[in-house]
Amino acid sequence: MATGAEAPESWYLALLGFAEHFRTSSPPKIRLCVHCLQAVFQFKPPQRVEARTHLQLGSVLYHHTKNSDLARSHLEKAWCISQQVPQFEDVKFEAASLLSELYCQQNLVDSAKPLLRKAIQISQQTPYWHCRLLFQLAQLHTLEKDLVSACDLLGVGAEYARVVGSEYTRALFLLSKGMLLLMERKLQEVHPLLTLCGQIVENWQGNPIQKESLRVFFLVLQVTHYLDAGQVKSVKPCLKQLQQCIQTISTLHDDEILPSNPADLFHWLPKEHMCVLVYLVTVMHSMQAGYLEKAQKYTDKALMQLEKLKMLDCSPILSSFQVILLEHIIMCRLVTGHKATALQEISQVCQLCQQSPRLFSNHAAQLHTLLGLYCISVNCMDNAEAQFTTALRLTTHQELWTFIVTNLASVYIREGNRHQELYSLLERINPDHNFPVSSHCLRAAAFYIRGLLSFFQGRYNEAKRFLRETLKMSNAEDLNRLTACSLVLLGHIFYVLGNHRESNNMVVPAMQLASKIPDMSVQLWSSALLKDLNKACGNTIDAHEAAQMHQNFSQQLLQDHIAACSLPEHNLISWTDGPPPVQIQAQNGPTTSLASLL
Repeated sequence: MATGAEAPESWYLALLGFAEHFRTSSPPKIRLCVHCLQAVFQFKPPQRVEARTHLQLGSVLYHHTKNSDLARSHLEKAWCISQQVPQFEDVKFEAASLLSELYCQQNLVDSAKPLLRKAIQISQQTPYWHCRLLFQLAQLHTLEKDLVSACDLLGVGAEYARVVGSEYTRALFLLSKGMLLLMERKLQEVHPLLTLCGQIVENWQGNPIQKESLRVFFLVLQVTHYLDAGQVKSVKPCLKQLQQCIQTISTLHDDEILPSNPADLFHWLPKEHMCVLVYLVTVMHSMQAGYLEKAQKYTDKALMQLEKLKMLDCSPILSSFQVILLEHIIMCRLVTGHKATALQEISQVCQLCQQSPRLFSNHAAQLHTLLGLYCISVNCMDNAEAQFTTALRLTTHQELWTFIVTNLASVYIREGNRHQELYSLLERINPDHNFPVSSHCLRAAAFYIRGLLSFFQGRYNEAKRFLRETLKMSNAEDLNRLTACSLVLLGHIFYVLGNHRESNNMVVPAMQLASKIPDMSVQLWSSALLKDLNKACGNTIDAHEAAQMHQNFSQQLLQDHIAACSLPEHNLISWTDGPPPVQIQAQNGPTTSLASLL
């Protein structure tokens, strides 16, 4: 029999053992685990045991049940008691971290912030927890869109990590700050910060996986910075480095050796998440550059990987990755003439957003923008206008705002009777004067829109000037779709002016490029022009061949148009308010005009 001094430890260890056995059973027996832990309090344990048990109960209830109020009560007791116990850092700060997480889940952000600030204040002698709590509070500010406070905290973390000799975690803080500065478009602050990060990453000698993961973080920021600026050609060396880096990481084995410095105990992302992220930025690049088959290939790979990961991991970042991938592939489908598939994928994004209010709030504007683009593709211009107007109301992102305005202007041009609204929009995206964003791609698109308007107004010389500017810019950065659109429109202008030779010099490369992308609308337009050109020049055989091509493209687009408009999801074009509709009612056949396709 145990002596009196040993007895408390024996009963405690026995109850703890039973609790852990029930927690790790398959399936877990959480009710029995909770009973065992609650039994500890019957023995009037010392403060250390009492605080640790409250933390264990709070953690089990938080992670395995929906009883968040009881979990909160236990975590509050763990935090309160542990502050009275000397040298009890792990329990104290884990309780603070978990409790603030639970507060945020219950929308009690104003309770989470002071708790984290207090924990940060008293954790300066515990490097791991001090850094972790700084990251946590910075993330909370970021979710609240208070990026200034988040950047300040990350700066404090970077300086603290430098003082405690952790260059690795210093780089993580600085890269995180760089990411937020990019989100805020503070480009003058981003450049020196990224230069410093690059030096720290290259000079740091440590765990190879940690070093490569820092390089991936650094290169992802560089690539997204280039893509945000619409610099599709300039980004290629960085993107290639990033792809090589992820291949290196996938060949490295995870070392179980813990870093000697406790402040180094952080990972940016799991290796598998990084792989999906690299696929994602590759898809973004392929779509902007107009390599749509390549975009499709990498989207398929990324979605397959995501499906596997989501079976084992419910991390919200995976749903964000999935939504961004779908947003990009939907735009590709609309270009390649697969509207029905695009519409089903828009519906899939709606379903993902229904599961997460935060995801919906972050992607609502993009969702309405995609619906606007779909409406244009099926010639529902009133609905397109409503969708773009809704998207403009919901976004604060300057690049997205400019993209939406550019597309809304194209709707007004097609409608032909919205002059006042059109000129008001065009003033706000004037590529020659005070263009609202630094994006090369969007500025080139703004020149194209001006050229399109001038063409419809019969001001052909002005149209040529705008379109040549678009061509110059799109050629400089390999923007294949804009190049193809500009060439075919210039070809159309020369045809109208009776300059058949010059028209042919534009339309033939437009057709070749459109086939390579592939861009179904430009192929349809080019084949119609080639038919008329060859007919005018007396090339009967070539005219017949072009007419056959035009007929084939028309049929494909028409069939896809009918298929899309017949889907119950087509009713999404009427949704302009509130969360995505849960049930989409079927309708009887297409109700939209097919005139634009014939």
